[in-house]
Amino acid sequence: MIKIKNRKNKNLAIWVENEQGKNGLVFIAHGLSSTHLHEHIQKYAEAFLENDYIVVRHDATNSLGQSDGELEDASLTSYYEDFEDMIAWASSQSWYKEPFVVAGHSLGGACNLMFAYKYPEKIKALAPTSAFLNGDITLKAYGEEAMKKWEKDGYRLEESKSRPGVIKKFNWSLALDLKKYHLLEKANLIKAPTLLIVGEKDILTPLPSQQDLYSKISSTKKELHIIKGSEHTYMAKEHLDEVKNILVEWIKKVLIDGT
Repeated sequence: MIKIKNRKNKNLAIWVENEQGKNGLVFIAHGLSSTHLHEHIQKYAEAFLENDYIVVRHDATNSLGQSDGELEDASLTSYYEDFEDMIAWASSQSWYKEPFVVAGHSLGGACNLMFAYKYPEKIKALAPTSAFLNGDITLKAYGEEAMKKWEKDGYRLEESKSRPGVIKKFNWSLALDLKKYHLLEKANLIKAPTLLIVGEKDILTPLPSQQDLYSKISSTKKELHIIKGSEHTYMAKEHLDEVKNILVEWIKKVLIDGT
């Protein structure tokens, strides 16, 4: 683990694996309240490592990992800034190479898209799975009454599905931040090969929104895969294995063989 200071002078924990990788470089970003060790993020890393990629992951600040900050202060804005700061740090390292691949889940997928919009020349390909696209779409899943309560209380409590017993607290500022983003508007700027994956039962980044993203992406090399029976976060072993297999085949076919 390496710790750097992000733009807000907070410690940002970064992990680099396989620095001698011959086939390329990938930056992988986790989602809200997650870490670089979440099971599906691990599967993404395994897929690239098995294809001899340099793999860089981080724990965003204001999450549940080894970086600074409190989860209740989480926002897509801060997660994206950390993603950008990680890549800026990497650019000074001997193993850094452009163009590179970006991959991620949920807010991590949103970070992939935002970076690709801003720095298209740096992107070789991207895999924004179950990507957050629009605050109105995602927040609708909580229901009108729950949203009113969240705004009235100023915070929302939620039990973690992946960590039973862990209660997560999110300030209303998160909802306000998410409402600022409309990431479908620039999807036509994506010309690099793109892999999209979404759970069949995902209500936070639902299939229709991912199909909309797919239709708007300009790349002629784009794929959309649906994980049958899965919700937003891939948790069952068969779903995790399926996601990894999709990634492995995509890496071999699109990134290594170039077909």
